[in-house]
Amino acid sequence: MSFWSDDHRKVGPSFESGGGDFEPIPANTGVIAAIKNAEWSEYKGDKYINIRWDVVSPEQYKGRVVFQKVRVLDDDPAKADRAKSMLAAIDKNAGGALLKLDSEPTDYDLASALTGKMMALKLQVWELEIDGQQRSGNWVSAVSPSQGAAKQEPAQAASFDDVPF
Repeated sequence: MSFWSDDHRKVGPSFESGGGDFEPIPANTGVIAAIKNAEWSEYKGDKYINIRWDVVSPEQYKGRVVFQKVRVLDDDPAKADRAKSMLAAIDKNAGGALLKLDSEPTDYDLASALTGKMMALKLQVWELEIDGQQRSGNWVSAVSPSQGAAKQEPAQAASFDDVPF
C-alpha cells in the first residue's frame, strides 16, 4: 500500500486545511481537562512553568487546548506566592509528588508528577492588544479534583455535571 493516494498526487501547490481561530471558552466555564505537558519555559527573561491542558469535557469543548503560565518566580512576592499556591493545588490533585521535593522542580519532576492527570478547571477570558490586533484566550482561575478522574484515561472522565463550579 502506497503512502500517497491518487487524490494526494492531484493536490496543487496551494492548500488550506481549514479550521481557524476559535473564540475563547466563555468566562466562568467549568471543564474537565488533562495535563498534556508541564515544563519550565522562558520568554524575554520571564521564567515560568507552562502547563498545557487538553479539555475532555464538556463535549462542545472537547479537544480544545488551554495553556497556563504559572509564574512561581514572579518578582512580586505576592504574585509568586499565589502562583505557588496554584501549583500546590494542581500537585495535590495529581498526587502530591512536587510538594515532597526540597528544591525547585525540574522539567522531569513536572512531567512525571503532572502529565496525564485530570482536574476540574474554571476558565476565564483574557483580552489584550498584540501587534495592533485585539486578541483573546482562556486562563485558568481555579482547579479542583475531578471526582476521582485523576487516575482515569480521558475517555473515562467524570461528567461535566460533576464539575464543582
